[in-house]
Amino acid sequence: MKNIICIGFLFLSINSFCQKIYSVKYSSQSDFKVFVVDYESQADLKVFKVNYKSQAIKNDGLWYFVNYKSDADKKIYFVDYKSQADLKIYFVKYKSQAGWNENSKKYLLY
Repeated sequence: MKNIICIGFLFLSINSFCQKIYSVKYSSQSDFKVFVVDYESQADLKVFKVNYKSQAIKNDGLWYFVNYKSDADKKIYFVDYKSQADLKIYFVKYKSQAGWNENSKKYLLY
């Protein structure tokens, strides 16, 4: 019985650390606004899109995009101008490249 409880707790812990993202249609629906920059050095966060929820790590730049708003940890809105953004991101090609350039923005993903 203790093993079942431990496994259940571990499963819940893993799920609570996922960074599940949903892109909303309107700015007012979002938790924060995002702008995709052209160069890695301009970004606050380098993001790698993972294919599975279990690969996403909270606040580490590994994002899993969900299909439903209710499944998301954070709702984001992509803006057209850098000046409108709360967070500037750059999509990287490799998982190992993901991470923060600007630690002061980490609070957005907690």
